[in-house]
Amino acid sequence: MALILFAPNVHNGGGRVLLEALDQACGVSFDQAILDQRLGRVSRAFMHVATLYVQNRLLSRLYAEWHLWRSARQGDTVLCLHSLPPLLPLNARVVVLMQNRLMLERGSLCGFPWTIRLRITVECLWATLLQKRCTRYLVQTPSMAAVIRRWLRWQVPVVVVPFAPASTADSYPSDVYSLKRYEFVYVASGEAHKNHHNLLHAWRLLADAGLSPSLALTIDSRVYSELAQEIERHSRELGLNIVNLGVLAQPEVTQLYLSARALVFPSRTESFGLPLIEATQHGLPIIASELDFVRDVANPVETFDAASPTSIARAIRRFLGHPEHPVVICSGETFIDEVLK
Repeated sequence: MALILFAPNVHNGGGRVLLEALDQACGVSFDQAILDQRLGRVSRAFMHVATLYVQNRLLSRLYAEWHLWRSARQGDTVLCLHSLPPLLPLNARVVVLMQNRLMLERGSLCGFPWTIRLRITVECLWATLLQKRCTRYLVQTPSMAAVIRRWLRWQVPVVVVPFAPASTADSYPSDVYSLKRYEFVYVASGEAHKNHHNLLHAWRLLADAGLSPSLALTIDSRVYSELAQEIERHSRELGLNIVNLGVLAQPEVTQLYLSARALVFPSRTESFGLPLIEATQHGLPIIASELDFVRDVANPVETFDAASPTSIARAIRRFLGHPEHPVVICSGETFIDEVLK
């Protein structure tokens, strides 16, 4: 009975971190792995098992589906790490780790490029029509379990398994924590739901109030060129204390956490929110959206309405010790005096 890992589209972000952590923790348990070629040289995941690397092309993806169909036999278990069931029917057990919340919730895809909207729409259809082929779904948080149970049309078991990489905080000397280079960091890619535009707007509001906290971002300027240019404009033309560090390897992400005072996390939707886990592991205070997925895995010191730049700015001000005071309520007489001026 073989255990086969199927992850033909996992190559960056939290999916990649979990993939590599899975390899370190129990990679020897797998008999075969089908992985995305874009993992590249940075990842040495699953080098000790028979591995097929899939190119980011339609024919290569279809070949991977066919290869899985040919390889998986009755009694085998296939773990799908990319949130989708296999395209072809298998005799093996199929376990899907659902990591893509955008496929389950019918929210707006405004702000996404048309290519991404098309891909998500196709994947939604794929996942919905083939969900009956799954033996069980694994999710990482209770709120994600509630979402997937509302989405399911068939009685497929859903199990919450909050798997995350082990903490590396103990491997660093204690004095490294005193080297704070940035006041805030936001470790995230540039997809629309990560909500960078509202975060940048909040930083403009802070500047209007005479505050200039430093903020470090991790946007791939090649993939998200427009967002990267907007960040650069905010830094250069508006004088905001924001720097985009680009894509970082996991050891660099760890060093970034250690060099920051707090994590700000304005994302509107997450299946897990791995940076929330990592920040907690490193003892980093969290200022985040007041949403279920945040409370599933972390206890933020301040929260805000992710749809409101003003709310984000106010939470940052509270954390910095410069709260915005409520308006002073006037009397009726004062109101009438203003009317008569």
